[in-house]
Amino acid sequence: MNGEEEFFDAVTGLDSDNSSGEFSEANQRVTGVVHVDTSKSNGIGKVGERPPQGNGVRKRRTSLPAPMFTRSDFSVWSILKKCIGLELSRITMPIVFNEPLSFLQRITEYMEHVDLVHRASRQPQPLERMQSVAAFAVSAVASQWERTGKPFNPLLGETYELIREDLGFRFISEQVSHHPPISAFYSEGLRQDFLFHGSIYPKLKFWGKSVEAEPRGTITLELLKHKEAYTWTNPTCCVHNVIIGKLWIEQYGTVEILNHRTGDKCILHFKPCGLFGKELHKVEGHIQDKNKKKLFMIYGKWTECLWGIPVAYEAFRKQERRGDPPRKAKSDADPEKADGDGADTVPGAQETVQVIPGSKLLWRVNARPPNSAQMYNFTSFTVSLNELETGMEQTLAPTDCRLRPDIRGMENGNMDLASQEKERLEEKQRQARRDRAREEAEWQTRWFHRGINPHTGTPDWLYTGGYFERDFSGCPDIY
Repeated sequence: MNGEEEFFDAVTGLDSDNSSGEFSEANQRVTGVVHVDTSKSNGIGKVGERPPQGNGVRKRRTSLPAPMFTRSDFSVWSILKKCIGLELSRITMPIVFNEPLSFLQRITEYMEHVDLVHRASRQPQPLERMQSVAAFAVSAVASQWERTGKPFNPLLGETYELIREDLGFRFISEQVSHHPPISAFYSEGLRQDFLFHGSIYPKLKFWGKSVEAEPRGTITLELLKHKEAYTWTNPTCCVHNVIIGKLWIEQYGTVEILNHRTGDKCILHFKPCGLFGKELHKVEGHIQDKNKKKLFMIYGKWTECLWGIPVAYEAFRKQERRGDPPRKAKSDADPEKADGDGADTVPGAQETVQVIPGSKLLWRVNARPPNSAQMYNFTSFTVSLNELETGMEQTLAPTDCRLRPDIRGMENGNMDLASQEKERLEEKQRQARRDRAREEAEWQTRWFHRGINPHTGTPDWLYTGGYFERDFSGCPDIY
C-alpha cells in the first residue's frame, strides 16, 4: 500500500499498494444501479430490487454491518518516528487506522449537499449563484469533521460510480495514476443542469504530532443553463495528535472560487485554530466583482453552517474586534505551549455561529445519525456509499470499490480477512507493474484522459465518456 495510506489520509486517503457521460450514453435499468434517461427523468425514485418506501423513494441502509474496531491498542509512533518532515508516500499503516471506504468514495461525499448546485442553477442573478456555489464548496469538506480514519488508497484502475435519482445526479471516478496518486472524477445533473469534475492529488506531510494534507488539483463546476464555470481548490486539512492524545481535525487556508464568465470571485478564509481555539472551524470571506469591489460577506463554520450578509458585516467585525477582551499572557497551561512532547490540547467547543441581524442562511450541515460514533463518524449519506445490493455485482464495473474484498471485510468486522486481502491486492498490483515494465507497456486509463481544462488552461484529467453505456469488456483485473 502506498504511503498516502496513513489513516491521516483520512481527509485525502489514497489507497494504493506499496507498489507500485455524455448525456447521450445508453440508458438501462438494472438491479441496484439506476440508468437514467436524462431527458425524461424527474430525478425521483425508479430503482432496483430493494422495496421502495411509501413515497416511492428507495430506502437505503442506515448503519454499517459491524461497529468500528477500537484503535486504542495500536501505536503509530514506531512507524512514523523516522518520517518527520517527509511526504508520506511509502509508508504502510495497520488496517485498524483505516475506515471501510476507498478514497474514491470519499470524493463522492462532495455530492452530499448537491441541492446547493441545483439551487445555484435555478437562481437568476450571478451574485446569488456565487453564494450557493460558495456554500457548496464549504459543504464539500463538512463530512471530514471528526473523520480520523483514513480511506483505503485506490488501486490503479479502480473506479466508483454512484447514481442518485432522488438527488438528481450521477457520478463516476477512476484512479488514473499510482505514483503520484491521482483520482479523477466526473458528475452530471440528471436534469442537465450542471457538470462537476476534477482531479485530486493531495500532498501529505508528517510534522511530529500532526499530519497535514495539502490539496492539489482543480475542482470545476459548470452551470449549463447560465454557461458559467467556477473553479477552486480545497483548503488544507490537518489531523492533530496522531501519536498520543485525542485526534482532532482542522481545515485552514484560502479558497478562491472564480466565475470565469463574469469575473466575480469568492474568497474564503478557513481559519486555523489559533490560541485558545477561538477560530476553530471558522470560515470568513467575501464575494467581489471583477473590479474587486466587495459585494457580499460570508461567515460561519465548515462544521455547522454558512451565513451571508451585505458588506456591512465588515463594520460589525471591526466593532467585534474592538470589543474583544485583552489576550492573556501565555502560561504553562496554554495549548500553544512551546513544542512539548505531549499531545496538542483539543480545543474546547465554542459557541455556535453568532448570526448578524439581516443575514441569510446559505447552508446548514445535515445531522449525523445517532450511531455515527460507532460507524467511523460517517454521515447518513456516507453510510450508504459501500452498500452492495443483490445483483449489483453483475452490473457494476468489475473495478468498482464496492467489490474490493479488503474494504468489504473491514466493513463486515473481519479485520484479519481485510488485512490479508489488502496485502494480497497490493502484491497483485506490484506484480502487474513489474509485468508492464518487463513488457515496456504503459498503463492505459479507461474513463479519463489527460487534457487541458478549458476554463483554466491548465493540465487536468478529463472525462472521456462512455461509462454509463456499460461496456466493461476491457476493464483490468485488479481484485
